[in-house]
Amino acid sequence: MHASHLTFAATTVRSALGALCAAALLLAASAPASANEWSSCLKELRTIAIGKGIGAQVFDTALAGVEPDADILKAFDNQPEFTIPIWDYLSGLVDEERVADGRALMEKWSAVLAQAEEKFGVDRFIIAAVWGVESDYGRIMGKRELVRSLATLSCSGRRQAFFRGELLATLRIVQSGDIPAASLVGSWAGAFGQTQFMPSTYQRLAIDFDGDGRRDIVESVPDALGSTANYLKRAGWVTGQPWGYEVRLPAGYAGPAGRRTKQSLAQWSELGIRQADGSALTGSGPAGLLLPSGVKGPAFIVFRNFDAIFAYNAAESYALSIAHLADRLRGGGAFRTPWPTDDPGIGRAQRREVQQRLLDRGFDVGVPDGIVGARTRTAIRAFQASAGLPQDGRAGMRVLQALRAPGSGPAVEQRMPGSGPAVAPGQK
Repeated sequence: MHASHLTFAATTVRSALGALCAAALLLAASAPASANEWSSCLKELRTIAIGKGIGAQVFDTALAGVEPDADILKAFDNQPEFTIPIWDYLSGLVDEERVADGRALMEKWSAVLAQAEEKFGVDRFIIAAVWGVESDYGRIMGKRELVRSLATLSCSGRRQAFFRGELLATLRIVQSGDIPAASLVGSWAGAFGQTQFMPSTYQRLAIDFDGDGRRDIVESVPDALGSTANYLKRAGWVTGQPWGYEVRLPAGYAGPAGRRTKQSLAQWSELGIRQADGSALTGSGPAGLLLPSGVKGPAFIVFRNFDAIFAYNAAESYALSIAHLADRLRGGGAFRTPWPTDDPGIGRAQRREVQQRLLDRGFDVGVPDGIVGARTRTAIRAFQASAGLPQDGRAGMRVLQALRAPGSGPAVEQRMPGSGPAVAPGQK
């Protein structure tokens, strides 16, 4: 339930004057608070917190010396679920490494997953997939201090009221003693723990699943997995039903589509839609037709359980990554229909190879870890310029093949524990 849960509709500005006004307002909203504004805001937040039952000492200790984080507001407008192609997004989240790691960890924690599945009725593979996508199975939970991030967003930018509520929820966690203040680190928007709950979600739905008297989704795998199952059940998960499956469209399909455009399977069948292997549609209840890259890419029939996953983080690409990883953990394969691109996405092992080959050519990317962030994209653009290629800075199959061309030097593949972003792309 990371930063992308916070989506916003763009406003259409019809006149040039309106566009300039809108731009000015956006810049003002994104500007970090000045020293005086910051101090004044903290005083206001302190008054609100005490009025809501937060102890003065708890607030003062948590906010002592905290300064605003200007990088937070930049991240606000660059959420990966909406800024990169879906084939890049999924290739970084559902790759062979995450599947292999997930299967091993599902075996290790099989008793906990079985207990969560029995208690809440949520498919254990879905629970494990959320864990894998959100934090790479607890390896990457974010490094930003929640109090600093949420205080920044409470005093600057859009939706300050929302983030003030999340800051208060964080302070309540500190006050309760469930999780030490030093462990409350996470994403820029305040999501934390092995399955990335927002603080207010933690307050409502986190559970003590290991029986130690504390709800600790940071250090306790059982608490994290049980809390995730509880969330999905509350979001409407239907026990024993699938999330959906890949389907095949008839040639020239121009009918209805969309997760929210629900019809019976009989109606979809009448439109010529079949399962990806050509067999008849199966399942019960109304379903939507998901076309994440249009009619030329993979298509999916999605049921109520897909909506439950979507509720965890409101982006269809995110929900599809969870669903697909769950299917892969269960033993399923890749999508039958390829994505409509001539430059497919690549997994983390291949991304590390791109970074290593760039290093071999003298480009600075830091340590090859498979996280494609600003440094890697800058290096790719520089390489593309030197090779006479379009300079898009994208780590896809095309640039990998160009780097593999004769003269590029050897690539050293490294399997680094914990590598790979919780959500693509990373910050390097």
